[in-house]
Amino acid sequence: MNKQQKRDHLYMKMAHTWSENSYCERRQVGALLVKDQMIISDGYNGTPSGFENHCEDDNNVSFPYVLHAEANAITKVARSHNSSDGATLYVTASPCMECSKLIIQSGIKRVVYGEKYRLMDGVELLQKAGIEVEYLPLTE
Repeated sequence: MNKQQKRDHLYMKMAHTWSENSYCERRQVGALLVKDQMIISDGYNGTPSGFENHCEDDNNVSFPYVLHAEANAITKVARSHNSSDGATLYVTASPCMECSKLIIQSGIKRVVYGEKYRLMDGVELLQKAGIEVEYLPLTE
């Protein structure tokens, strides 16, 4: 295993640990944005700031305003003095179509994900945009 592969495994484990901050019951997703071997942002799925930390209704359906981990990490870096241009995004689940559009527009050049979601159209869009995408299942 080379240095990059070791880093990828480490950052993926960290993203998984970060996902445990989510209050969502159906699925907990974590994301880390890494640039020049530094974590510049993080995120997990959940409600917007100021909302109650409850993601699903009584039928276990996610509220439409719940943010995905990738969106949280990207918007968090946008509020900082950092830039996501050229960064790598580590996320515990494959990005959806909406998050993939944000990834493309934010200049992220590489996405490493740990679990395949039922819809893979977001991953296909990333590949079409020339973003390097790697599936790296979390194994202990």
